Amino acid sequence: MTDTLSAEPPPMSPDGLVTETLLTPEGRADPYPRYRLLRDAAPVHHSELGPVWFLTRWSDCNNVLRDPRLGKGSLDADRAALFSPGLPPRQRSVMGNSMLFVNPPDHTRLRGLVSRGFTPARSPASRPTSAMADVIVERMAEAGEVDVMDALAFRLPVQVIGELVGVPPSDRDQFRVLVRNAAAALEPGVTDTQLDAAEHAMAVMDDYFRGLIARRRRDLDHDLTSALIAARDGDDRLTEDEMVATLILLFSAGFETTTNLIGNGLLCLLRNPDQFDRLRADPALVDSAVEEMLRFESPVQVDARTAFEPVEIDGHTITTGETVVTFLGAANRDPAVFPDPDRFDVTRHPNHPLSFAAGIHYCLGANLARLEGRVVFDRLTRRFADIAWLDNGPDWRGTLILAA
Repeated sequence: MTDTLSAEPPPMSPDGLVTETLLTPEGRADPYPRYRLLRDAAPVHHSELGPVWFLTRWSDCNNVLRDPRLGKGSLDADRAALFSPGLPPRQRSVMGNSMLFVNPPDHTRLRGLVSRGFTPARSPASRPTSAMADVIVERMAEAGEVDVMDALAFRLPVQVIGELVGVPPSDRDQFRVLVRNAAAALEPGVTDTQLDAAEHAMAVMDDYFRGLIARRRRDLDHDLTSALIAARDGDDRLTEDEMVATLILLFSAGFETTTNLIGNGLLCLLRNPDQFDRLRADPALVDSAVEEMLRFESPVQVDARTAFEPVEIDGHTITTGETVVTFLGAANRDPAVFPDPDRFDVTRHPNHPLSFAAGIHYCLGANLARLEGRVVFDRLTRRFADIAWLDNGPDWRGTLILAA
């Protein structure tokens, strides 16, 4: 994706804009011109390609994400809405037990039990996140030239979430490829080859966390895995499958989305050197800068809900069972909410992007991601007088569910 206004795509139907955004390299690399055209032409668009609606305005997306009449539908329905085939068996089984894909009362129970693991004593806010970042940034300074995605954007988040969950340092690096392969299965238009790789990755992670749970049962520690083993709600507790799915979700999302935030955010600063200079001159702007990074290049671009009963949106009736796709990246650049939305501005205020969704499925790790973002960009701006890329800049991975 890009921070400059690209040439407008040729005239096409709303469904043409949707399919180009979701399924073509050009659309994925820079969806924003297509978002604008779709928002102007049909902000609440009922597709002719299936029982699915596409939303691009902030207010509509926010309302849908918060409305209890809409929730998580079947995995098959969500995937069909994004022009993707069904998930392979192991991945379907794990995801079906994740709080990310269930509704109340199961969601309420799972989230409540998991939230107990995020106690103040276990929160990375009380851990040496800043010290971890200091070590990494000094290593970068000594090296002079680094792959920032590997040296920093992956390294810090996986270290923080690894400490929290209880994944030993020697085991962490393998998850970079495993999580990326598993997440690829959630993308629109996924191929059979990608699905095979995702199934293998999920099987490896499933086996790994079952083994970690077994070790912790024999020897409880102060990490989140131990907390989940002990978690109870009256006579309730997480089942083994729910615990595995929860740990995979927390560990994977705990570094993948933050990795993307750091990479996307640094690219925004490099492409807007005046804003980089402004942040260097006033490090107190780091909070608003991170929020602007989340808005401008959301690490998650797409989310979906299913109507449990008829719902009206701007005069349109969503019937029971229909899927509603919220384009979060489009909502975050809605001019009705964000003046001059295609301008990256580290001082923007107010600024309330939907990058972590909203409502009951609001990202459990949002505060952790923001914390790591603030620490990283505070250290980078204080430690380095100049940061420049060594070539023409990185290539986008071409993903929308986890965009980087």
